[in-house]
Amino acid sequence: MSIASLVFLLIIASPFLILCVAGTWKLFQKAGEKGWKALIPYYSSYIMLKISGRPGWWLIWLFVPVASWVVSVGIVIDFIKCYGKFSVRHRAAAVLLPFIYLPKWGFDTKTVYLGHSGSAAFGTEFPKSTRPNIAVQWGQGLFFAIFTAMFIRAFFVEFYVIPSASMERTLLTGDNIMVSKLNYGARIPMTPISYPFANHTFPSTKLKAYWDGLELPYLRLPGFSSVKRGDVLVFNYPQDTIDNRPVDKKEFYIKRCTAIAGDTLLIDNARVYINGKVQPEPKEMQFEYKIDTTGVMNPEIFRQLHVTLYEGHLNFTMTRQAAAALRTYSIIKSVTQVIAPKGQSDSLSGVFPQAFPPHLLLTGHVPDYKWNVDNMGPIIIPKKGWAVKLDSMTFPLYERAIKVYERNKVQVNGNDIFINGKKTNTYTFKMDYYWVSGDNWYDSEDSRYWGFVPDDHISGKALFTWLSWDADAPLLEKIRWGRFLKGIE
Repeated sequence: MSIASLVFLLIIASPFLILCVAGTWKLFQKAGEKGWKALIPYYSSYIMLKISGRPGWWLIWLFVPVASWVVSVGIVIDFIKCYGKFSVRHRAAAVLLPFIYLPKWGFDTKTVYLGHSGSAAFGTEFPKSTRPNIAVQWGQGLFFAIFTAMFIRAFFVEFYVIPSASMERTLLTGDNIMVSKLNYGARIPMTPISYPFANHTFPSTKLKAYWDGLELPYLRLPGFSSVKRGDVLVFNYPQDTIDNRPVDKKEFYIKRCTAIAGDTLLIDNARVYINGKVQPEPKEMQFEYKIDTTGVMNPEIFRQLHVTLYEGHLNFTMTRQAAAALRTYSIIKSVTQVIAPKGQSDSLSGVFPQAFPPHLLLTGHVPDYKWNVDNMGPIIIPKKGWAVKLDSMTFPLYERAIKVYERNKVQVNGNDIFINGKKTNTYTFKMDYYWVSGDNWYDSEDSRYWGFVPDDHISGKALFTWLSWDADAPLLEKIRWGRFLKGIE
């Protein structure tokens, strides 16, 4: 996590946290507990249970995904009942606006501790505390928990699990990362009616987890920064065309931003140039190398240097640093980076725009740009307000952006292009776009294959790994402790 991102999150979160702790501190004191106990996460929840007269073992539920949301809301509701806050309005206030109401009640001399809200005697003495019944109370708690989860996920942070090796070794398969919505400004949900704990379908089913009968136009709240080169982005996959899903319900991808709107991109022998200047590579970026040895290499050396032979690949994948280290071993004759020859088209799946050819063509086919994964461009990344001249060479590059992402009616008649019924040979873009790539250069499906990422597809910026789980490791080694709270660079 960058210093700027960390400072910003602290600035944003600190006032809310301070107010919540201050209010809880005072409420603890009113119940005869030490106020400082409000400072300790989880332990403060245990004290709330104690004050409410609930079993301490309930704390275990706070470590269970999904259930933790509901139980934490229930703990808060039981806690405020100890101070005479029985109504639905009070419950909503404590759960949704704790930074306002907890200090308000804590510093209010008229708010006093009444006793264990979880005891039978409390219900007899304060009948209002038992109405509505327990089922309704927990139903309200579930509603507040879901609403809070949706609100936090939409406007503040979201958690994402790395599913593939496309960002290794920067991010590993099984990394659980935190994604900030605040950095670039939260994107207002375009499909607001949806199930909060699923993206587009219910788990293990093909049933839609959203209603597309109501779709809102794209709108982003102000953020404290714009997308910058080198940022690790989480975005909706632009080429996801399954069931014509709304933008915010497409599959999530994670890649590094290589070029921003207005940049001229050139990839020359696996080196990225932006506006004519070579760009620094990510520290853990991986390439493929051919290794020639005089004997059998010790597998332990490969393990220590994180040298990998991915399934379906003929050559070894590693960082430049690992390649340099291998060259120092006497058994190694050579370690040579494998690079596709310049001026030779990709002979396998093709690259942008051949990999996903446009629907409309001026010449009846996509021109052969002589591009491959290691040599592409130059390509100008569309910028809002930029007018591009459309011809047989540029139209295939920008046709999808014009037609699909910016929702224009595009037609081709011979050599003539019609946009929204008007003949034209230029187009002015309405959005900014980005070019992204994976740090695992040869094991990443990225912009080199499918092109640009529109601004309305950007979900947020990846900040740090809060948990890393290695599914292939022995039971006691599955958690990668060294990656706990590791910043993403």
